[in-house]
Amino acid sequence: QVRLVESGGGLVQPGGSLRLSCEASGSFFSIFPMGWYRQAPGKQREFIASISNGGNTHYADSVKGRFTISRDNAKNTMYLQMNSLKPEDTAVYYCNVDSPFRATILGTYWGQGTQVTVSS
Repeated sequence: QVRLVESGGGLVQPGGSLRLSCEASGSFFSIFPMGWYRQAPGKQREFIASISNGGNTHYADSVKGRFTISRDNAKNTMYLQMNSLKPEDTAVYYCNVDSPFRATILGTYWGQGTQVTVSS
Protein backbone atom coordinates (compact mmCIF):
# COMPACT_ATOMS: atom_id res chain seq x y z
CA GLN A 1 0.00 0.00 0.00
CA VAL A 2 2.70 2.48 1.00
CA ARG A 3 5.28 3.44 -1.59
CA LEU A 4 7.57 6.42 -1.98
CA VAL A 5 9.78 6.46 -5.05
CA GLU A 6 12.44 9.13 -5.37
CA SER A 7 14.13 9.87 -8.69
CA GLY A 8 16.10 12.52 -10.54
CA GLY A 9 19.42 12.35 -8.75
CA GLY A 10 22.75 12.24 -10.48
CA LEU A 11 26.25 13.64 -10.73
CA VAL A 12 26.60 17.39 -11.25
CA GLN A 13 29.33 19.98 -10.92
CA PRO A 14 29.21 22.69 -8.25
CA GLY A 15 26.80 25.41 -9.32
CA GLY A 16 24.69 22.98 -11.30
CA SER A 17 21.03 22.06 -10.94
CA LEU A 18 18.89 18.97 -10.48
CA ARG A 19 15.16 18.38 -10.14
CA LEU A 20 14.12 15.53 -7.89
CA SER A 21 10.73 13.83 -7.99
CA CYS A 22 8.86 11.86 -5.35
CA GLU A 23 6.01 9.65 -6.47
CA ALA A 24 3.75 8.51 -3.65
CA SER A 25 1.06 5.90 -3.27
CA GLY A 26 -1.75 5.93 -0.75
CA SER A 27 -4.20 8.55 0.35
CA PHE A 28 -1.79 10.22 2.76
CA PHE A 29 -0.10 12.40 0.15
CA SER A 30 -2.86 14.89 -0.54
CA ILE A 31 -3.78 15.51 3.09
CA PHE A 32 -0.46 15.62 4.97
CA PRO A 33 2.59 17.85 4.81
CA MET A 34 5.41 16.28 2.84
CA GLY A 35 9.12 16.83 3.10
CA TRP A 36 12.50 16.16 1.60
CA TYR A 37 15.36 14.80 3.69
CA ARG A 38 18.94 13.86 2.95
CA GLN A 39 21.63 11.69 4.45
CA ALA A 40 25.27 12.37 3.69
CA PRO A 41 27.98 9.75 4.23
CA GLY A 42 28.67 9.30 7.92
CA LYS A 43 25.90 11.67 8.97
CA GLN A 44 22.35 11.43 10.26
CA ARG A 45 19.41 12.00 7.96
CA GLU A 46 18.45 15.66 8.06
CA PHE A 47 15.45 17.77 7.14
CA ILE A 48 15.73 19.80 3.95
CA ALA A 49 12.33 21.22 3.06
CA SER A 50 8.62 20.70 3.62
CA ILE A 51 5.36 21.68 1.99
CA SER A 52 1.86 21.55 3.41
CA ASN A 53 -1.11 20.17 1.52
CA GLY A 54 -2.04 23.79 0.84
CA GLY A 55 1.38 24.79 -0.45
CA ASN A 56 3.02 26.46 2.55
CA THR A 57 6.76 25.80 2.50
CA HIS A 58 9.65 25.68 4.95
CA TYR A 59 13.35 25.24 4.26
CA ALA A 60 16.41 24.35 6.25
CA ASP A 61 18.86 27.24 6.49
CA SER A 62 21.41 25.27 4.49
CA VAL A 63 19.25 25.31 1.34
CA LYS A 64 17.25 28.54 1.60
CA GLY A 65 17.43 30.54 -1.59
CA ARG A 66 18.75 27.57 -3.57
CA PHE A 67 16.11 24.83 -3.35
CA THR A 68 12.40 25.02 -4.14
CA ILE A 69 9.86 22.43 -3.02
CA SER A 70 6.54 21.93 -4.79
CA ARG A 71 3.78 19.35 -5.03
CA ASP A 72 1.07 18.23 -7.42
CA ASN A 73 -1.63 16.61 -5.32
CA ALA A 74 -3.54 15.41 -8.38
CA LYS A 75 -0.49 13.37 -9.41
CA ASN A 76 0.62 12.39 -5.90
CA THR A 77 4.00 13.81 -6.79
CA MET A 78 6.38 16.16 -5.02
CA TYR A 79 9.40 17.91 -6.48
CA LEU A 80 12.61 19.49 -5.29
CA GLN A 81 14.30 21.93 -7.64
CA MET A 82 17.92 22.26 -6.57
CA ASN A 83 19.99 25.13 -7.94
CA SER A 84 23.48 26.40 -7.15
CA LEU A 85 24.45 22.99 -5.87
CA LYS A 86 27.44 22.68 -3.55
CA PRO A 87 29.65 19.70 -2.71
CA GLU A 88 28.10 19.64 0.75
CA ASP A 89 24.74 18.89 -0.88
CA THR A 90 26.06 15.44 -1.75
CA ALA A 91 23.75 12.91 -0.10
CA VAL A 92 20.99 10.41 -0.65
CA TYR A 93 17.72 12.34 -0.84
CA TYR A 94 14.48 10.94 0.53
CA CYS A 95 10.88 12.06 0.65
CA ASN A 96 8.36 11.29 3.37
CA VAL A 97 5.49 12.66 5.37
CA ASP A 98 6.71 15.65 7.37
CA SER A 99 4.73 15.36 10.55
CA PRO A 100 5.24 14.49 14.21
CA PHE A 101 2.72 11.75 13.48
CA ARG A 102 4.81 10.10 10.74
CA ALA A 103 5.14 6.87 12.69
CA THR A 104 1.39 6.69 13.07
CA ILE A 105 0.85 7.39 9.39
CA LEU A 106 3.59 5.29 7.79
CA GLY A 107 5.43 3.51 10.56
CA THR A 108 9.18 3.35 9.92
CA TYR A 109 8.91 3.18 6.14
CA TRP A 110 11.36 5.09 3.95
CA GLY A 111 11.93 4.74 0.24
CA GLN A 112 15.24 3.90 -1.41
CA GLY A 113 16.15 7.53 -1.99
CA THR A 114 18.03 9.02 -4.91
CA GLN A 115 21.74 9.80 -4.92
CA VAL A 116 22.89 13.35 -5.53
CA THR A 117 26.61 13.86 -6.01
CA VAL A 118 28.07 17.34 -6.45
CA SER A 119 31.71 17.21 -7.47
CA SER A 120 34.14 18.84 -9.87
